[in-house]
Amino acid sequence: MSEEKKQKKAKKKFLKSTVRNRKQSEKTNTQRYIPFSEIKNDTVLLKNGGLRAVLQIEPLNFNLKSETEQQGIITGYESFVNTLFFPLQIIIRSTKVNIEPYLDHIQEKAKGQKNELLKDQTLAYATFIERIVEIADIMQKQFYIVVPLDDGVKKTAGQNTPLTQFFSWMNVDDTLSKALQRNQKLSGQLGRLKERVDLVETGLRNIGLIPRRLQTLELIQLYYKMYNQHQSQSQKLPQDGNFNTAIDVL
Repeated sequence: MSEEKKQKKAKKKFLKSTVRNRKQSEKTNTQRYIPFSEIKNDTVLLKNGGLRAVLQIEPLNFNLKSETEQQGIITGYESFVNTLFFPLQIIIRSTKVNIEPYLDHIQEKAKGQKNELLKDQTLAYATFIERIVEIADIMQKQFYIVVPLDDGVKKTAGQNTPLTQFFSWMNVDDTLSKALQRNQKLSGQLGRLKERVDLVETGLRNIGLIPRRLQTLELIQLYYKMYNQHQSQSQKLPQDGNFNTAIDVL
């Protein structure tokens, strides 16, 4: 067997591993209703052939700016929006602050204290912080911008409505042939998606915002936390990305 045939066979085997087997379990069946199929190359691959890049934004405090600075930011944002020739999705994600790692660290420090008074004070401090967070219900906000590319998506009349799009996602079953078609077009699509990402990043930096494109592992962790809010608190993903496929963790 030639080297080229070996590579094609290996690629086909890899792609097959990323396509979900609907007969494996009841949990796998529910994954049919997730609109994306794979996460790789710092990109989310939708089942309908579209691509998504996700930018995390470091926010600025608009109220602390002077009136002149505020007007400059508004004017810059208007100019940025006018340069766009594609839609953007802006996401504000609010989550409860998880202080368990910090509390574990404090309790470990307390165990190492030789002075009983310092040990008691350290444990009391950990209890105090835990109660404050419970009572105040402290939330943290994260800001994201999703950059789309739907060049290869076939659209029909009336498909742009949210309801129609929702049912189109539910009716899509991923197959090996679809995965192969997506990956054949992927190299050309990634370049066009990057051009859009660069345009958005430049526009945001011009108004004082700091964008950062999420990498593959960060995207997997983000979607894992979004789809498994309770489970993700106790069951963390390996930091080295040592799991089967991106879709399996959801």
